[in-house]
Amino acid sequence: MSAILDCTDKDTQKLLGGSAAGPAGRVFSPGHRWKVLGIGVAANASFSATFSGIPATAVVLRQGYHLSNAELGLALGLLGLGVALSELPWGLLTDRWGDRRVLLIGLGATAAWLLAMAMLVVPTRSGVPDVMLLSASLLLTGLLGGSVNGSSGRAIMGWFRENERGFAMSIRQTAVPLGGGLGALVLPSLALAFGFSAVFALLAGASALSALFAWRWLHEPPTTGHVVTSAVAGPAPLRNIEVWRIATAIGLLCFPQVAVLTFASVFLHDFVGLGTAAISASLAAVQIGAMVMRVWSGRFTDRHGNRRQFLRSCGALSGLAFSVLWLMVLASPALPGGQSFLIAVLPLVLIVAGISVSAWHGVAYTELATLAGAGHVGTALSLANTLSSLASSLCRWPFRGCCNSGPGPVSGCRLPSAR
Repeated sequence: MSAILDCTDKDTQKLLGGSAAGPAGRVFSPGHRWKVLGIGVAANASFSATFSGIPATAVVLRQGYHLSNAELGLALGLLGLGVALSELPWGLLTDRWGDRRVLLIGLGATAAWLLAMAMLVVPTRSGVPDVMLLSASLLLTGLLGGSVNGSSGRAIMGWFRENERGFAMSIRQTAVPLGGGLGALVLPSLALAFGFSAVFALLAGASALSALFAWRWLHEPPTTGHVVTSAVAGPAPLRNIEVWRIATAIGLLCFPQVAVLTFASVFLHDFVGLGTAAISASLAAVQIGAMVMRVWSGRFTDRHGNRRQFLRSCGALSGLAFSVLWLMVLASPALPGGQSFLIAVLPLVLIVAGISVSAWHGVAYTELATLAGAGHVGTALSLANTLSSLASSLCRWPFRGCCNSGPGPVSGCRLPSAR
């Protein structure tokens, strides 16, 4: 029977004088699990800053490396492809080697490679790296960074009780938009002021610092005390139909989420006619609301034991919100004062849709890991992340030719609904 250890069992803590003993005789305080959670947040935020921050420098990257739009797309696309290709192998290694070893290897190798890029794959007065070198470098960055998700998730599932795991995993998931937002905020200005040597060096430092935290505080959870059954015996995740069902649902829910995060700014500009400030406020509301809802949903489902019901509700609410959005777009030309109505109401509906389709992450990953069992957490989480990456790529693919060059950043873009 598969089981995930309850390393914070109160009886165990009493027997050990308020602490729990690890597999090698190490003694951990009851609050040590929060350090493990902090490591998971730091690791995910550091790689998210790389994964989302480098694309945020696209304009400077294109200019500094003398890239065409097609070459820029190739280089940035290979960064995402590296993550998608490596997630599952890293997850299998996590279940075989343990989360500490994989996280140290992955973060350490990512830091070392980013530092090498800072020295060798940057424009200088003597020359500019060609597109193939840059693309191969970013592909390898993605391949190494794919280690973070499965290993940090396995550590959190091992250190937290059943009634805390949804909350803990939801907090970990907020590190992804947090790290991406910080990367998008800092890296473009850093690239303009100091060049890409500073960009890659900063990202290397963030990965190295996360690796240091993992080396200092991330250990296998204690093996003494009460064990909480988390899943009945069953096939390995890749042969488990229930695991595939939840992982596929995660991938499908990523379609509308990526659509909002990627194309909402163009939609609000071209169809609704909003200005930059209003668009920024709308997208900020989606991101902040999603982060708050992820944490709340983790705590709520921990208390009520209703993760699957919550996921179904999120899917239904998302479908309803996007249906209302679609009907409003179709009906707007026939409404008296339709443009005023759109400006007032449509952004609010879009915010509700964006939040509802982004609030489920921590709950879904917790349910998936619990179903897979302690020995297969890394594989299950990595499978879901691979399907999410594929969904993101497929979501963006139909829109690859929707934007033509124009005088402004989005002035030449037209979504089908705006034609």
